[in-house]
Amino acid sequence: MARIFPYAAIQFTAYEQYKKVLLKLPQLGPLNKFASGSLAGMTAVTFTYPLDVVRARLAFQVQETKYKGIRHAFGCILREENGVRGLYRGFVPTILGMIPYAGVAFYTFEALKFVCMTRLDSWFTVTNGEDSFLTVPGSLACGACSGLIAQISSYPLDVVRRRMQLSTSATHTAGCFQTLVDVYRQDGIRYGLYRGVSLNFIRVMPQVAVSFTVYEKLKQWFGISRPP
Repeated sequence: MARIFPYAAIQFTAYEQYKKVLLKLPQLGPLNKFASGSLAGMTAVTFTYPLDVVRARLAFQVQETKYKGIRHAFGCILREENGVRGLYRGFVPTILGMIPYAGVAFYTFEALKFVCMTRLDSWFTVTNGEDSFLTVPGSLACGACSGLIAQISSYPLDVVRRRMQLSTSATHTAGCFQTLVDVYRQDGIRYGLYRGVSLNFIRVMPQVAVSFTVYEKLKQWFGISRPP
């Protein structure tokens, strides 16, 4: 929870700001939303990544309880793993994965939203005066589909990120690319690079669906929603 709140706030706020800036580059065309989403995701990850590392360490303590809590985990990592560098272990694959993940998620959501509001408006759109909005089921459906597609596009880098996060400087010295190669050589694509992807779909699809739905409803309530 300590990571999700700032991550979501930074990501959606940054997305709106990047989208405004990139509108000044008409040559991007429809890629504006992909680029805005990628930059927003990268921005959010940069500010919240240490919390993600600590969360991973706390969640995957199995044989021994090394970390007693968030503050204790931060202190141990800073002391034992080269300071701040330890808190950003696995940052490179995370950023590389965030480019397709966030970009595809926002682009797909906006594209599906456009289809729902122009071609399926009788099913998924409500009107309030001159403004039109997605219904809650419409937002949930668009969000779930965007989360599914985004996860497929970036999952191998998510596997690499998790492996690097859970290792220490003493047990893992390989970089992002070498770790990716090692996973592929050891377990292949299905049982290595995409291990656990089906369970991740169960987690990511409702998470992204709810995130985009709340995002859309808040824009509507605050009067900042615009037609696609």
